[in-house]
Amino acid sequence: MMTSPLQSVHTGLLEIHYADTGPRDGEPVILLHGWPDGIATWSATAAALNAAGFRTIAPYLRGFGPNRFLHDDTPRSAQITALAQDVLDLADLLGLPRFAMVGHDWGARTGYVLAAQAAHRLTRYVSLSIGYGSSSLSFRQAQQFWYQWFFAHPQGVAALQQDRRALCRSLWQSWSPGWRLSDAEFDAVAGGFDNPDWLDITLHGYRHRWGLADADPRYANLETRQQQMPAIAVPTLLIHGADDGCITLDSSAGSHAWFTGEYQRIVLPGVGHFPQREAAAQTAELIVEWLRA
Repeated sequence: MMTSPLQSVHTGLLEIHYADTGPRDGEPVILLHGWPDGIATWSATAAALNAAGFRTIAPYLRGFGPNRFLHDDTPRSAQITALAQDVLDLADLLGLPRFAMVGHDWGARTGYVLAAQAAHRLTRYVSLSIGYGSSSLSFRQAQQFWYQWFFAHPQGVAALQQDRRALCRSLWQSWSPGWRLSDAEFDAVAGGFDNPDWLDITLHGYRHRWGLADADPRYANLETRQQQMPAIAVPTLLIHGADDGCITLDSSAGSHAWFTGEYQRIVLPGVGHFPQREAAAQTAELIVEWLRA
């Protein structure tokens, strides 16, 4: 369990809160959660990594938990390149010239940007539930992305405003149909959705993804380069649940074509969208083995 008190840094734009556990001299690993989630998702992963001698840093995404913007006029952007720059800013402030990374959902997409554009900073990478490459959508994947387009409409905004926790819990359950989600596990992160910027971050993240919201121009260089879908040389492991109700299994099947370095894809039978929760021990073991290699 990540039991150390939260620490924080100021990047110039954000106050980022994070849990920093494990030996101080261990190889650093940044653990980046997804939407809608929080750093408690990494409890088992961090414990296994710490026991194996790794130092883990698990930050909240912008708009989650106690994180806050330092200036009222900063755009509440959740484009993935902004999240990637937040990770680099955090690593710089912690004095981490190189680090390994594990990302899930939004965190996984962020990790791919870093692996593609800041390969000199990443030693190894593990993506949970998200492949890299083609942006084409199957009919089934489009169906499972219904909520992303729902958030582009006033009705979706109203649903989030009225009861974001109920909507998010419903999504979790549909994404992991074979997992019995406990109240305690959901409540451990749901408080992080009360952040005053959470709604704006959520809406911008999905609207920007589908070209329905403007990007923050401060990330223009990263955006331009990422649109070209650079190949990835960083050694990468992808762990995908066979029963993922959010990201279809076939969407990650062809990802190997985008990697010039070592790449492995592991499918976990009977697991949904949250391998780090549903198959915590197995997923943690796979991560430790990959990062030790």
